[in-house]
Amino acid sequence: MTTSSTVTSKSAGGKIVPVILAGGSGTRLWPLSRNSLPKQFLPLATDKTMFQDTLLRAAPGAVFADPVVVANEEFRFFAQRQARAIGIDATVMLEPARRDSAPALIAAAVWVAETYGPETLVLALASDHVVLDPAGFVKTVEIGADAARLGRIVTFGIEPTEPRTSYGYIRLGAQIDERGSYEVDSFVEKPDRATAERYVEAGYLWNSGNFLFPAGLLLKEADVFEPAIADAARAAVAEAKSDLGFLRLDPVAFKSSPSKSIDFAVLERTRHAAVVRGSFGWSDVGSWDALHEIGNQDERGNVTVGTVQLLDSSNSFVRSDGPLVTAIGLDGVSVIATEDAVLVMPSNRSQDVKALVAALKDSNRKEVEEHLTIHRPWGTYQTVCKGDRFQVKKIVVEPGGILSLQKHHHRAEHWVVVRGTAEVTVADRSYTVHENESTYIPIGSVHRLGNPGRIPLELIEVQTGSYLGEDDIHRFEDIYQRA
Repeated sequence: MTTSSTVTSKSAGGKIVPVILAGGSGTRLWPLSRNSLPKQFLPLATDKTMFQDTLLRAAPGAVFADPVVVANEEFRFFAQRQARAIGIDATVMLEPARRDSAPALIAAAVWVAETYGPETLVLALASDHVVLDPAGFVKTVEIGADAARLGRIVTFGIEPTEPRTSYGYIRLGAQIDERGSYEVDSFVEKPDRATAERYVEAGYLWNSGNFLFPAGLLLKEADVFEPAIADAARAAVAEAKSDLGFLRLDPVAFKSSPSKSIDFAVLERTRHAAVVRGSFGWSDVGSWDALHEIGNQDERGNVTVGTVQLLDSSNSFVRSDGPLVTAIGLDGVSVIATEDAVLVMPSNRSQDVKALVAALKDSNRKEVEEHLTIHRPWGTYQTVCKGDRFQVKKIVVEPGGILSLQKHHHRAEHWVVVRGTAEVTVADRSYTVHENESTYIPIGSVHRLGNPGRIPLELIEVQTGSYLGEDDIHRFEDIYQRA
């Protein structure tokens, strides 16, 4: 991963630098998308995650340079690992706090301008959108690049398929060039149904929320409209540190920035805004009914994903990421099942999932935050069985992954390796545990687990003791620098 924030001699070779914003939470797709694992890092539309699909859509090549990914601290290893898994070298920039899209995107523009030059074009992309026609998307970006090089901040407007109240709209102004770029007459917020119908009839476009601009132009406009954000972004990049393959923006400077979206900060105020029509199968996948719409429907309008069996059902979306789900006589219903939660609703109530999640949060339901499978920088663990004074977990350690050097005050651990090879340290002794072998970690022992092999290490851990909480851990060393 590229990490330097001070290189000024690089050249993008006229290519566009994609900046992927990967910090959202996506609770409208609960129970699959949760705070600890949001929708952009899940495989929802294809066999790859939405983040990976976004990276591949703007993969390095003739048009695009290596991407910049802006992610939260908590999602840094998802971003790094998933980019590497598809062979893409990305600069992963970490925002120390959530300040909406303007500070993150302006900081990325500062880095691009300093690294490649202020004239370099930046393509700002959300990491959780679906594009069904990637080739058409690239052609649209190339049209927008002509306008951007003329000094425009270009947004991509989508030809509406129907009146939608969940999208913002763009009213077109005068045509800029023969390729199909237009001035933006106005941006309008999400309308009611009657207003949306008038917008569609009048030729308005949906606002996709993806932008293309010269890095220096965005910074100039930010200086005019939001100088506090621009100053904080420049300072955060100037004091950024390279750490574990990430570029950490300075926390003091970044946190001093006001919180504001790039739309309100710059796009809706600049006189340089332009729009290019797009028709490449775009969706922001903001609800379960959107996935039904873009899914492969059978002859009765059903979309099924996972282990699902339907009888006498129509116009329904049923997905299982865990148990077998069966249903009889559904019509216009959505069912989403995970290993620990099930959501059932009329499909036209998808927008109410956010309110349901808020109610679950008020009830302190852990299912809002975490899945049964918990992700860590080194891999994952899942609780298989839990009882009085014991707990059984499945642990997967990725190749090269190393858990912290630690000890527990209230529990002992028994490890059985079922796949791969474990490197185990207990006190001053280090040894190897192979498949079908086991080892024992006494209470209070300083210990560490690692995977020196080239395949994932899988083991079953049996914990026994008076207290089995995750907070019973004292870390002495941690290569991931966790508290």
